[in-house]
Amino acid sequence: MVKLIGIEEHWTLGRVDEALRALPPTDVDESLALNEHGDSAGRLADLGAGRAAVMAAQGVDMQILSLAPPGTQGLRAADAVAMSRDANDAVAAVVRDHPTRFGAMATLPLADPAAAAAELECAVGLGLAGVMVYGRVGDVLLDDPRFDDVWAVAERMRQPVFIHPQIPAETVRGAVYRGLDASADLALATYAWGWHLEAGTAALRLMARGVLDRYPGLRLVLGHWGELLLFWHQRANGIARAAQLERSVTEYLQQNVWITASGMLDPAMLAHALSVTTSDRILFSTDYPFQQPTAAQIDEFLTHLPDDEAREAFAHANAEALFGL
Repeated sequence: MVKLIGIEEHWTLGRVDEALRALPPTDVDESLALNEHGDSAGRLADLGAGRAAVMAAQGVDMQILSLAPPGTQGLRAADAVAMSRDANDAVAAVVRDHPTRFGAMATLPLADPAAAAAELECAVGLGLAGVMVYGRVGDVLLDDPRFDDVWAVAERMRQPVFIHPQIPAETVRGAVYRGLDASADLALATYAWGWHLEAGTAALRLMARGVLDRYPGLRLVLGHWGELLLFWHQRANGIARAAQLERSVTEYLQQNVWITASGMLDPAMLAHALSVTTSDRILFSTDYPFQQPTAAQIDEFLTHLPDDEAREAFAHANAEALFGL
């Protein structure tokens, strides 16, 4: 038996969900529909006995909770500030009540960068660890200099920043991700492809904009085996040369980025990840409730780690070190 800590395990707060759905129709994030697929809505809202039973059946000892996409980044600034605080207060109470079962990442109101930096400091004081963000706030990309204060706080307080996938902007969707039927359009723009390009591009732009040169201690986390960047790192090194960065993209990935499995328990993905980065940079996660691997599937996957030390690192030790658990 190996201790298991899942670091990409989602939840929802009713009033945040309601606020996102109450936006004008053109502003409602279509990926919210995925939070209702099957029994996901009930599972996302449950931080009690139902979730604990699933964890026990999987053999997962602890979940690091994060608000399901799109977080509060689709909200207007004032609403984002209030809803982020509500979410952080609510999940901090859950963590206090169940400190060995749950940790949690903070939700930030990036529509107001100064408030986001302040909220991150407050969230750490509440006992939260790390923060989940998305690559775009409206039309403003994550590498915009207005977010520098957030990176400064995250670096100073050693808080990992998880860049989660986000649905592409409507201009991109219209050009690239439409023209199939509605269900296929949404799949193409989200979990099948578009989400991962968006998250990988957001991380690559942070590198290209020099954010990791200005804040070399910043710790980034990418799900889904690195959101395609691990598979394209050598080609992506061209942007490091063009932008005259201090390091190559490969080096940023190896030195500043941690990678999660996101429930994709594929030995081929693991082997490739370990060919690019090291076993102290990879993290177990199930992406609950969107992926629900069984205990048998998890146990079988763990046999593909190269040795016991790597197995322990992947399963829990890296998460404990990164999130200060």
